[in-house]
Amino acid sequence: MKINLNRPICFFDLETTGAKVGKDRIVEIAILRVDIDKTESQKVWRINPEMEISTQATQVHGITNEMIKSEPNFAYYSDEIYQFIKDCDLSGFNAIKFDIPILVEELIRANIQFDFTDVRMIDSQVIYHKKEPRNLSAALRYYCDKDLENAHSALDDTIAAYEVFKAQLEKYDDLEPDMDFLNEYSKRNNNLDFAGKIRLDADNDATFAFGKYTGQKVVDVFKIDLGYYSWIMKGDFPEYTKKIFTNLKLSITNSK
Repeated sequence: MKINLNRPICFFDLETTGAKVGKDRIVEIAILRVDIDKTESQKVWRINPEMEISTQATQVHGITNEMIKSEPNFAYYSDEIYQFIKDCDLSGFNAIKFDIPILVEELIRANIQFDFTDVRMIDSQVIYHKKEPRNLSAALRYYCDKDLENAHSALDDTIAAYEVFKAQLEKYDDLEPDMDFLNEYSKRNNNLDFAGKIRLDADNDATFAFGKYTGQKVVDVFKIDLGYYSWIMKGDFPEYTKKIFTNLKLSITNSK
């Protein structure tokens, strides 16, 4: 793989109960880890989400409620998964918008403290859409001249995302084989959270990206309307988003 690694990178894919980041759970996770010496290792976990898998989700990935009812829950595997990705950068296809946010939610529920602040995130879908907008199957065919036989199998999708990423680095000379560059290139916008509810403004301050205070600085709003913070905490927002809002609220208290 034509890239300069100064720490391992984990390519991964999730199969879930549905498509809502704050609500749905993981039923399967596959991770392909590439170490600094380019050694590769793979792991797959099948998980009981402790909730019903939607019919729509089963139609996509083929995993039924019956198939996972005897599997351990995410908390059971959480430390093992955490240790496998610890101190690694993360990558996948549509990972920044979907897979990483859901993984973060699961880690929070399992009380695993994972600091994503310094984790570089490379999204092959963002690169692909900026270069050749289509889906993973088309990307694999375009870049690797291969057909994705088992689409929506977590491991097959993970391997496909990895192969597409390697081919992209070979194809585009302007894609620097540098993790910082690719992390920046993979960003869709200046979101502070994965759900896109908090965005950094020109002053690098957190602002609301939704609701009646859209565009206003979060700290300024909380100073005059703390009830809005309470409403967010009671609402159907991802736990990671709530965590950031809480940290912003605490910064007001700590600055006094």
